[in-house]
Amino acid sequence: MNVSIPENTTLFRSLTEAEREECLAALKAQEKAFARGDLLLHAGFRTDRMGLVLSGSVTIENNDLWGNCTILSHVGAGQLFAETYALSQEVMLVDVRANEDCRVLFLNVACLRDEEDLSSWKGKLIRNLLGISSRKNLALSGRSFHTAPKSARGRLLAYLNTVALQKQSNEFDIPFDRQQLADYLNRERTNMSKDLTRMKEDGLIECRKSHFKLLQ
Repeated sequence: MNVSIPENTTLFRSLTEAEREECLAALKAQEKAFARGDLLLHAGFRTDRMGLVLSGSVTIENNDLWGNCTILSHVGAGQLFAETYALSQEVMLVDVRANEDCRVLFLNVACLRDEEDLSSWKGKLIRNLLGISSRKNLALSGRSFHTAPKSARGRLLAYLNTVALQKQSNEFDIPFDRQQLADYLNRERTNMSKDLTRMKEDGLIECRKSHFKLLQ
């Protein structure tokens, strides 16, 4: 299959070119394009497919019956989504939405549950999926740290400190706009914006849109 796989993805690490082609064929790879705001996968349904973001990005959201939205994570180019649901066959508890115009490669993982299939690429792919899953668990644990403080300022500082550590820099861009950041931290946007203004006045940060600089 002629598809441009992002270089930063770890899904096909250690697979030869021949193994990757065999893998894509076995997983019934299908590339699709989405516009910002499109819903890719919906809560309440099961799926056999995981998605690999080829370009753009998607968000993983929890939307309840009363219209409340909580953003759980941001998935950029080269990253996977829905692999746990696809492999476990559990009902999805989240929605996957296009954060911007994006292209996604859907991969049907049903064949990975076939214990008699001894394809050379299968063990490598499963090891890669395990590594990806472990990193995602760390990311979800990180979100619990970000939402643990009671105040909006505390949550903002916890999140920005984590990003600074990950980027190894006190100046960076975050993947969220203001509304998405408020949804991610479970705060009202208006109150959060006020706290950001106060933090700037107190000399803790400089920020413009999604660009932040932490001041010491």
